[in-house]
Amino acid sequence: MKITDIRATTVAVPLEAPLRHANGGHWGRFVRTIVEVDTDEGITGLGELRGAGPATEEALLGLKQYLEGHDPFDLEAMRFKLLNPTAALYSNRTSLHSALEFACIDIMGKYLDLPASQLLGGTLRDRVEFGSYLFFRYANDDGTGEIRTPEELVSQASDLRQRHGFRTHKLKGGVFPPRYEQQCYEALAEAFPSDGLRYDPNAVLSVEESIRFGKAIEHLRNDYFEDPTWGLNGMRRVRENVAIPLATNTIVVNFEQLATNVLHPAVDVILLDTTFWGGIRSCIKAAGVCETFQLSVAMHSSGELGIQLATMLHLGAVLPALPFAVDTHYHHLVDDIIAGGKMKYENGAIQVPTGPGLGVELDHDRMQKYAEHFREVGNYTYDRDPHRPDWYPLVPNERWANPSS
Repeated sequence: MKITDIRATTVAVPLEAPLRHANGGHWGRFVRTIVEVDTDEGITGLGELRGAGPATEEALLGLKQYLEGHDPFDLEAMRFKLLNPTAALYSNRTSLHSALEFACIDIMGKYLDLPASQLLGGTLRDRVEFGSYLFFRYANDDGTGEIRTPEELVSQASDLRQRHGFRTHKLKGGVFPPRYEQQCYEALAEAFPSDGLRYDPNAVLSVEESIRFGKAIEHLRNDYFEDPTWGLNGMRRVRENVAIPLATNTIVVNFEQLATNVLHPAVDVILLDTTFWGGIRSCIKAAGVCETFQLSVAMHSSGELGIQLATMLHLGAVLPALPFAVDTHYHHLVDDIIAGGKMKYENGAIQVPTGPGLGVELDHDRMQKYAEHFREVGNYTYDRDPHRPDWYPLVPNERWANPSS
């Protein structure tokens, strides 16, 4: 079997409301590029990555020269073609490779009539648990959807718990002053005393502020303290002073960094990401290293639609140890581009797809609808805040917004 073509379509799928974070915001939509890889057997595989419109599409299509005539089963050869060290000096293709790997695994499963998890080591669990990912939010144009106060956060978490069955709650912080966000976090702990908790300020706190915040919440039912500050040494200093496991999806996202963390531990929980790490198979390899050195793994969310969510489900199905509920922004989306619409939660979990390959198919009408929406609204800049045009993120961030504004 040979690859004959690569196609890319950028879509913008609306969110329930604009999401805020330490570095800027998600401006009421997620922009993703959907990848279709065709073969001479008539099988098409699906992939997905964060989109930037024509630039991402052009970068993907530029890889056709490497992959036309390539056997999609030859994943290691594709990895070396696209991610060899010399090429990496001039062009970071990690996320592009991830999307193409997703598509090739999808093709392999469809060809063999097997779900991806069976190709990746065998299914150990048939459902993967997720947590509610809580954000401070701006209001929509009609004035609805804003979340700013502890009471509004608790209400949001309660609604998600009732509708989807979540028993873990993660607060994305770094938006308001740390002491205010501590009050918000403590309100969640009081409202849900038996549920797991996580706090992630996107590495925006100083080391000293991270230690103060960590010590203040040590008594709560924390799963982990995610990226409170920047850098391996900064995280190492926090780890030495705070009795909560530290997690990261920013400073350990490749094997060289993982090796450094094994030799000189700064992080206890590695948040795998099927895009950041270069694909599903790289995440499995990283999880094997973590298992060897008794580091825990969890999963990070990239703002995925259903195709990448399927890769996360298949990854979750094959990992021997997955002690934490998985992160996802998925419940903030109003729709999806896969057939049947959004996947459904049941008791806080989603079933691992059992169809061949990734087990999801495109709804071409939906994809075209949201491709047209992208052409209307365009991309957005992750590290800017649409409501604060003169603001730029600082690390550590000393220009905190006023909770009342």
